[in-house]
Amino acid sequence: MKKKVTVTALLVAGLLGYGIYWAFFDMNRLPEGDLISKVNSPDGTYTIKAYVSNGGATVAPAVRGELTFNKEKRASKNIYWNYREDKANIHWIDEDTVIINEKELTVPDETFDFRNK
Repeated sequence: MKKKVTVTALLVAGLLGYGIYWAFFDMNRLPEGDLISKVNSPDGTYTIKAYVSNGGATVAPAVRGELTFNKEKRASKNIYWNYREDKANIHWIDEDTVIINEKELTVPDETFDFRNK
């Protein structure tokens, strides 16, 4: 009986934790926004598309950076999300390193999300 209660409690806690992550922190659920910039990597492997999302009068704008794979059939991936920004300064250092608004990322694995500082 005690084992069933423990397993049930762990299952409920896990589902609740995942639900909170999905609802508030999952980068795949970010608003689309309006395209403001598009920059290809030096070798053409990737493209970073930057979008500004403006929530209206009561919410500050935010910038979302989306990584597109040009040489592979892979889905685009959100790699950058920062609040209180309305511009995207994108500069490639090399084929796999990009700086977006002073945040350096190694693509395709690293991401920046202001909510996870």
